[in-house]
Order: sequence, then structure tokens, then C-alpha cells
Amino acid sequence: MKSSIRALLAGAALAAWLPSAMATVLSFDDLTQDGTLPLNYGGLDWSTAGWTVFTTPAAPYSPSSGFGRVTTGFMAEDATSLIRFTQPGTFDGAYFAGLGGATLSFELFLNGNKVHSSMVLDPSATPSFLASGYAGLIDAVVVKSANHGEFAMDDFTFTQAVPEPQTYALLIGGLFVVGRIARRRQSNTNEA
Repeated sequence: MKSSIRALLAGAALAAWLPSAMATVLSFDDLTQDGTLPLNYGGLDWSTAGWTVFTTPAAPYSPSSGFGRVTTGFMAEDATSLIRFTQPGTFDGAYFAGLGGATLSFELFLNGNKVHSSMVLDPSATPSFLASGYAGLIDAVVVKSANHGEFAMDDFTFTQAVPEPQTYALLIGGLFVVGRIARRRQSNTNEA
């Protein structure tokens, strides 16, 4: 019985140690030089578009926080503004500022299939949050725009998926049952 309690306590300690899901906000403020956004910035794959970082003031491309923000090139297309996640997660949205008429929206994908399209935002000099409007898992985001290069994106917010606590509870419970069965078989063998 004591070993069962020890196993239960060890399992509870393990579950308490495991990470929980937390939103990540990429503010781009840690990037102090204007230029190309690093391809794996923030644990995401930005390689398809040639995203550009800029930190110098430039109206109407106002940041929502700090100084850093990113944009695509003027010749970019929706297909080249793809941002890939290294593992599925949820995407909350991002802040945008820019020229009116550069209407923006998100297309969200999972395993190559479009799962959702966001509302449309017409940016202005005042940063506005464009919510994804989708709570399910995704592995890619496309930033759609009528005029690429005429907007700035800031505070890109997402959450990487982590296993649910119920998964660990099932695993611990299953290991406990297997241990009890093995112990019972061992005691039956010793009695014979």
C-alpha cells in the first residue's frame, strides 16, 4: 500500500512539474536592427515571405507596443505571406497599422487544409487588433492583404499546444493498473 501512495505522489509531482500552455506574444521589440526577419523567429517558420523588420518611426506604420514591427514587401502576395508553426497551436491574432485600403485578414490552416478565415480589417495609423476568431488547432497562418507592404504587423499572439492534464492522469492511472496487475501475478507465483 505504501508503494501505491508513493507512486501516486510521484505522479502528482510529475504532473505539477509539467508545463502549461501560455500565450506567446511576438512583439518584435528584441530585434533592434531594421532588415530581414530571422527565418525561425519566435519558434515559427517565416521563410516563405521575406518578412522585414523595422524599428524606426514611420507613420502610418505605428507599433502597438515598443518599436519593432514587421511587414511584407510591396511585391508580396498572399501565398508568400505564409507563417508556419513548428507544431500545431492556437492563433489569437495580431495588431496592424498602415494605409487605409490595405485590407487585411487571416486564413488559418491545419495539415494543408483551410480551417478558418478571419474578419477583415482596414488598417489606419492607430494599431488595431485583428482577431483570428478561431479557437481550434492550426499549423499555418496566411496574412491576406489587398496591398502588401502597406501595413505593419505587431504583437503576433499564439499558443503552442501542450498535452492536456487528462492525458497525464490517464497515463499515470494506466501505469498504476499495470503495476498492480504485475504485483498480483508476482504474489500468486510466490504462493504456488
